Amino acid sequence: MRKLVLLVLTGLLALAAAPAPATAARTNLRAADPSVLRVGGTYVAVQALNGGIAVRQASSPDALAAAPARQVWSDTGNLGEVWAPEVHYDGGRYYVYFTAGRGAAHRMYVISSATADAGYTAATRMALPDDRWAIDGTMFIFGNQRWFVWSGWAGTTNVEQNLYIARMSSPTATTGARYVISQPRESWERVVGNPYINEGPEAIRDPDGRLHVTYSTNGSWSEQYCVADLRLRAGGDPTYVWDWYKSNGCLFGSNRATMMAGWDPTVNANGPGHHSFVLLNGDIGTSPPAGPRFPLMYHAVPKGTPYSWDNRYWYTGTFCWWGGTTYSRANVPGPAADTGYSLKFFE
Repeated sequence: MRKLVLLVLTGLLALAAAPAPATAARTNLRAADPSVLRVGGTYVAVQALNGGIAVRQASSPDALAAAPARQVWSDTGNLGEVWAPEVHYDGGRYYVYFTAGRGAAHRMYVISSATADAGYTAATRMALPDDRWAIDGTMFIFGNQRWFVWSGWAGTTNVEQNLYIARMSSPTATTGARYVISQPRESWERVVGNPYINEGPEAIRDPDGRLHVTYSTNGSWSEQYCVADLRLRAGGDPTYVWDWYKSNGCLFGSNRATMMAGWDPTVNANGPGHHSFVLLNGDIGTSPPAGPRFPLMYHAVPKGTPYSWDNRYWYTGTFCWWGGTTYSRANVPGPAADTGYSLKFFE
């Protein structure tokens, strides 16, 4: 009980120390799916642009949108639609994971370089287990093991998008089977469907050393789009679905009806989602710059604007850890509740 009280106080102190900004920090970049990390004093971002991938570099997250976009890869092989690149830094190299394809043919690809904005290899298709439709792949290291987590189909038809995880033998290759860790089965994840979705996974490690995978749910084409959380139980197996506990609602969204109790909807940004924790070297085991809140980027549509893919902008925000938060569940194996850190997101 004493630890629980301290964790709650930790969250309260963090919130009190940094009042929320009056308005959402919308950049002037009309785009989706930001992916950002910090290497030294430089912030590196990637985006899908002109049918390929572009890199931006700046001295702060707020300056990225105005930084020149340097094209580092083009779809000369006519792979198809290029979506949601994710940038990582591993062993002195930059790796950019992205989806390309048409319809059911979307698969994950990777390019790499020793330099953030030039010199990338040709795209290599990742041989993910079961070879199914896959998007939004991202890599991280946890428990001295590289992992790859992505959004995909169970079969060959577009019924729902689940989150899968697999071990990696290198930054460009998975090994072994894929394991489902989340499906969009909660009522607040099924407000908008056809298909129902869990996508945009982002890994991060909390102050207790526990693994989280936050993700976006409800249709990305709807203002119901929002961010939720998966928290691995202490000592849990990342490949075992029942070792993951899901937040009981959205943690970052614009509709009160789907928010987790104690979390408030956004005021200025509509349908926030597909976020990026701005981490040092992209390493989930490191902290961003010191302070009670840490930098965040996400896409959303300004409130008062029709919600559409074309009206999405990059936003800069912040997040903080929120202790003593219980996620509960029913009619599944294992304990019905788990208490630990959650996250608060700020526009």
